[in-house]
Amino acid sequence: MKSRVSLRGKLTSEIPTSSMADIAFLLITFFMVTTVFTAIHGIDYGLPKKEMSSNIKPQESVYIHLKASGEITLDFVPVSSMEQLASYIKGKMEQTQGRKPVILRTDPEVPYGVTVEVLDVLKQLDIQNISIPTQTDIELWKDYFRD
Repeated sequence: MKSRVSLRGKLTSEIPTSSMADIAFLLITFFMVTTVFTAIHGIDYGLPKKEMSSNIKPQESVYIHLKASGEITLDFVPVSSMEQLASYIKGKMEQTQGRKPVILRTDPEVPYGVTVEVLDVLKQLDIQNISIPTQTDIELWKDYFRD
């Protein structure tokens, strides 16, 4: 801190602020360099390999179709609620000791929220084998996917 004598003989105190901008810039730079950035991930899923997708036979599975119109069909039967979907799948899994695969087909226009809601139901039921068919699978199984 500098002390100056004014013309009248009084002492004045002055704080040098010219380097405050430099110090602030250095602090901002330091915090930017030392900050840890995290990436927020969405739903973890693995895309099927080309040769693996044909291992699942549609006739031996539970087939869920989310249509662009908002309708949900379960083994070609319309379902009105997620509770109805959960109870049907739970019954099928109890019959096969949980080994029955689930095929989840969604139309491109279906909102993501509906797909996530169905995936949440499957996760709550602890379904391990979920297949999302590719366009190749749909063409291969076109006789089965009649809707």
